[in-house]
Amino acid sequence: MSSSPPAATPRPHPIHALRATVFAIGTLLLLVGVGVLLHQPLLIPPLAASAALVHGAPGLPISQPRNLIAGHLMSALIGFATLAVTRSTAWGAAVAAGLSLGVMMLTHLSHSPAVGTAVIVVLQAPHPVPFLPLLLLASTLLVAIGLLPGRIGRHPVRYPVSW
Repeated sequence: MSSSPPAATPRPHPIHALRATVFAIGTLLLLVGVGVLLHQPLLIPPLAASAALVHGAPGLPISQPRNLIAGHLMSALIGFATLAVTRSTAWGAAVAAGLSLGVMMLTHLSHSPAVGTAVIVVLQAPHPVPFLPLLLLASTLLVAIGLLPGRIGRHPVRYPVSW
């Protein structure tokens, strides 16, 4: 019993790739700008990966607002809980990442970049009071800017597909 390989994903039209690129850059620059105004970093690597999903694959379930926002916040909370037990160690970061994945899968809130948020929390040990509201703000901005491409000109997928 052999199965045929999956069909190749068609390449996006160059204009859609350009639009995704421009919106992703704009979104990430917005996070940097707001972070500068607040004197707090808003651009962390997992959020850059989230922006790539929102603008590059807006139809995927992991790109949807509920998954993006809740996934990051849940992973951050798991990171803080793990940090309290393991302290800031690579071992603890690995455990937090795995726990985040499992909890997101069980709650149907999978957003793979959020696993990185748990790792950052354990390795960087930020204070939760500024970190969690700033993470919520940054995640919400990602979703808000993600709404624009589908409303400006033609876009193959209207974001969000679901809330």
